Amino acid sequence: MELIGLVDSVNAAVSNINFGRKGFATRGKEQEGRIAYEKGIANAMVAFKQAQKSANPQTIILAEYTFLSQELHLCDARDKNALVSLKSAIESFDEAFLCLEIVEKHDLYQAVEKCCSRRSKCRVNGFPKDAFHLACASHRARLKNNLSSIGIDPIEKLLLEQRRLNLTTAQNSYVNKQNIALSVP
Repeated sequence: MELIGLVDSVNAAVSNINFGRKGFATRGKEQEGRIAYEKGIANAMVAFKQAQKSANPQTIILAEYTFLSQELHLCDARDKNALVSLKSAIESFDEAFLCLEIVEKHDLYQAVEKCCSRRSKCRVNGFPKDAFHLACASHRARLKNNLSSIGIDPIEKLLLEQRRLNLTTAQNSYVNKQNIALSVP
């Protein structure tokens, strides 16, 4: 899937999910809301599975970033907790994108790696636990917390699980990029 197509699919999916949720709460619009919600979840699931299949950390993170950005755009301004959480996640993924750029520049990444702690709690499979790893780990925790919420629809739980799985795939692929960057003479 092309990145532009992925972004468009995720944006449309989040819009449908949001429209569906609002429909649930509107008398006479429940059926229309349910249809839009299920369509949005299904389309998001397809997009996230395609992103995972690519095993490209940038593609996976872009899908998640797009989902979060669209949720932030549609979030009620009075929902302060959601706004803070979404902004924090987006900021952490901004930093993750920078790590993806740097890991491709092998000489630069080798220099950066020398500045990283060697303590095991600061490493992932022996590689620096940088902002990319931190973004994935903290967002997986957010998604896990969402899964624990009461009243989450079973199909939305499947989507949350897929998104968590994608972050693990992205992190594993990123470790491979770190390995390549640090192995190049």
